[in-house]
Amino acid sequence: MLGKIKVLFILAALVGLAQAPAAPAQAAVKPIVLGCPLSTAFLYGWDAERAIKLAVSEINSKGGVQVGNEKRPLAVEVIDTRDLEPGVPVSEALLALEKLILEKHADFIVGGPVRSEAALAAMPLLVKNKKVSILTTGALTPKYHETIAENPEKYKYLFRISGEAKWMVGGEIIPSLLEIGKKFDLNRLFIMVQDVAHARAGGSLIAKIMAGKGWTVLGEPEVYPTGATDFSMGLIKAKDQKAQVMLIWMDMPETSILLKQWYDMKVPALPFGSIIAAAEQPAFWAATEGKGEFCLANVVNAGNAPSNATPWTMKFVDAYKKMWGVEPEGYGTSSSYMAVYTLKDAIERAASVDSDKVADALAKTDLMGVYGRIKFDPKSHQVIPSLDPQEGAVGTIFQWQAGKRIVVFPPSIAMGEILLPPWMKK
Repeated sequence: MLGKIKVLFILAALVGLAQAPAAPAQAAVKPIVLGCPLSTAFLYGWDAERAIKLAVSEINSKGGVQVGNEKRPLAVEVIDTRDLEPGVPVSEALLALEKLILEKHADFIVGGPVRSEAALAAMPLLVKNKKVSILTTGALTPKYHETIAENPEKYKYLFRISGEAKWMVGGEIIPSLLEIGKKFDLNRLFIMVQDVAHARAGGSLIAKIMAGKGWTVLGEPEVYPTGATDFSMGLIKAKDQKAQVMLIWMDMPETSILLKQWYDMKVPALPFGSIIAAAEQPAFWAATEGKGEFCLANVVNAGNAPSNATPWTMKFVDAYKKMWGVEPEGYGTSSSYMAVYTLKDAIERAASVDSDKVADALAKTDLMGVYGRIKFDPKSHQVIPSLDPQEGAVGTIFQWQAGKRIVVFPPSIAMGEILLPPWMKK
């Protein structure tokens, strides 16, 4: 009898164990959320999104970001700001940014807003929410980092890791134009710009500087609204005024039409895109049926076209091509990629995701990357530029030659020399 009772007791105990709630599984590690406000229908939005996701996939494949004693994965939340679309108000971009912060619970902001006007308008919102932000694409206005420099403590959370208009003009475009003038004996400049803040300001500044360098600047810059599809009147004017270099500052995709018209009209002026969205992309050659040959394009940071700027440059180019089936597509690509790695570096040095600690760590960044040495100006939080990738963030100007984007400036990373179209040769 006792044996039977013992067996029943054991069976009851086993049943109880089977019905007892299981021990709680170890809680999943909370990801670090990167909020990305990007104008995703346009080059400077989609290339940034792709580059950010490439960097995140690489980092997560190695376990994520070391935050103190734990490794945390990165997660990406993208919201379309539409701020590069014609007629879309700045308020749309601000609503997208606010949604990333309040609804998507972004820990950090990486990417945009993309349009300069929207990036400037977003500054108070970022500060109010104490969100560390790394601007990587689109916005070129010097007013962004100048505003930070006026009140570094207030804007301590805001950084820009991509180029800006003043350096692009004074440090890259002007020297490149002067070299072209010296090499080919050219000095008549015609300027065509888009009706947006950075383009109007950039075109006017180039006109003033080049006139001071002894060049003949042919009238005021021709201004075109965003979305314009016919540039023939300006091209006729350039031809009639015997322009020799045609400077283009436009971030809209319709610039491919401009270059096709230039080719068909055989305008005897070398097209130089200080910003020329369509010509930056690898697909430009096929889209224009080769009519964009000889066009120069400034893609702001190295790595946005193949070169050997640093040992990391071609690794990035190859990885991007493997993941997305195309080479890095233009301005905003390499800088968006490096922003993620720079943020990772800062978080790991801070051993925290606290905004104040990460902002302090970002300010002390010294990292070799895809386009050179990444350091920020201590007051303005603008990435420090250079013509030497060993010293700072180096830019890239390339020329379309026989279906390839050949880097021609600066000399430290050049892969070839500038050529003139045959109808310009004496």
